[in-house]
Amino acid sequence: MSAPTSASGSSAEAGSISPAATLIAVLAAATLVRLIAAALIPLTEDEAYYRLWSMRPAFGYFDHPPMIAWWVWLGRHIAGDTALGVRLVPTFGTAATSFVAFDLARRLGLSESVAARAGIWLNATLLVGFAGELAVPDAPNALFWALTLWCAVRAMSGSCAWWLAAGAAAGLACLSKYSALFLAPGILLWLVLSAEGRGQLRTLWPWLGAVIAAAIFAPNIAWNAGHGWMTFAKQFGRVSADGLAPAFLGKFALDQVLLLNPLIAVFVGLAVRRRAVRPLLAVSAPFAAYLVLHSLHAEVQGQWPAPLYPLLVIAAAAAAENATGWLGGVRAASAPVGLAVSAGLLAFLILPADAALPFRDPLGPYRDWPAFSGEIERARLAAGAAWIGAPTYGVAAQLAAQLAAAPQIHVPSTEIFQRERYTFETPAERADFSRPGLIVVQARNPAGALLPSCFGEVTRLSDAVRGAGKSATAYALYRVASPRHDVETQGCPNRTIDPSP
Repeated sequence: MSAPTSASGSSAEAGSISPAATLIAVLAAATLVRLIAAALIPLTEDEAYYRLWSMRPAFGYFDHPPMIAWWVWLGRHIAGDTALGVRLVPTFGTAATSFVAFDLARRLGLSESVAARAGIWLNATLLVGFAGELAVPDAPNALFWALTLWCAVRAMSGSCAWWLAAGAAAGLACLSKYSALFLAPGILLWLVLSAEGRGQLRTLWPWLGAVIAAAIFAPNIAWNAGHGWMTFAKQFGRVSADGLAPAFLGKFALDQVLLLNPLIAVFVGLAVRRRAVRPLLAVSAPFAAYLVLHSLHAEVQGQWPAPLYPLLVIAAAAAAENATGWLGGVRAASAPVGLAVSAGLLAFLILPADAALPFRDPLGPYRDWPAFSGEIERARLAAGAAWIGAPTYGVAAQLAAQLAAAPQIHVPSTEIFQRERYTFETPAERADFSRPGLIVVQARNPAGALLPSCFGEVTRLSDAVRGAGKSATAYALYRVASPRHDVETQGCPNRTIDPSP
């Protein structure tokens, strides 16, 4: 290892700001920006759906384990039932993950400057820099995944009892997202690759940690057992392949180069060739291998590899330590470029500039929900409808979140197809399908054609539009009544047409 260097790569001098202080300053500024963005940017469809979960904390839900619902519940009790409340804990969770990455790098034997660079670069990745405030399961998953490795490294450095803490963190990661199950084979591979690690495996401590992880994860298993294994069926069903579609692999690789930050991605590529960091990357290998295999038959969503990012930036920061020439320039530009682009994207999202764009706004799904929900409420009153429905959980959840902001409005907003998504609803919160309702269907969604098989009376009303200009999204409105069967428990039939947009 070379002499300590600053986070930008220059040698530290007496009286200069320490790398750790630089990291703290960057994280404070980044967290402040994210808090402002969290308060001003309307919720995404998924966030609005997780907000509904948080109304009734449980040990499981249709789509994911419960941790994000618990985080949203806590944030709403601190900052209110607002966008900031929903995102409060995930925003600070991102800052905590950065500090864990910093200390993990130090405990792996890297210099303070390299560790600080890793913490800063984590925030300079576009995935974290732009989306680090979002209330999604990847936020707690990344934090508890990093904490698991931090505890495991401490256990390897002397105190075997840290394996118990590692197990607890791993269990919490599994309660965040099922991808954390890959931690077990990853850590096992890491231990097998070294004599010291194999020695640890001959003790009881790692195995006791695994027992603790299983005990913490057990309530979600029990919840699934009591709900027809619905979450396991949904998530583990992704493993099956209907055919080979290797084009998704190219998209996956391109997405990750962009989301990592192309400049940081250069050093991730160099790190793979460094023998010193290969044991570290071994922890990520099982999950990374699964993502590659998945991309051979289906799309890998950009945020899925999020828990791997702390280790990737640590490896990249180590690979960049002695960079000179053009690589030195890439290293120096990585953090400023990533942070600036992320801040610019957040500003673009906050400012109502989409109507003036000459192209369709890629951030359009975030925008104009408050005004749109007001238009839907007026249409509901005019139609004499008692509830609002949608063929997708995202639209239903967005409308529910926006209408909840108006205390005088008490109208259920729910999805009419996948009713199993709403196991958390109480009888008082459910739509009364025996009364007329207003159903909102995105214009390009074929679900409108399915409504007559679900309701005896279906009347097409005037359309509603969310957004403006090239970013406008049209929705068809239907007044429905006289359900043909028990919509509450069975949902609308004939799902041969996918109701998802």
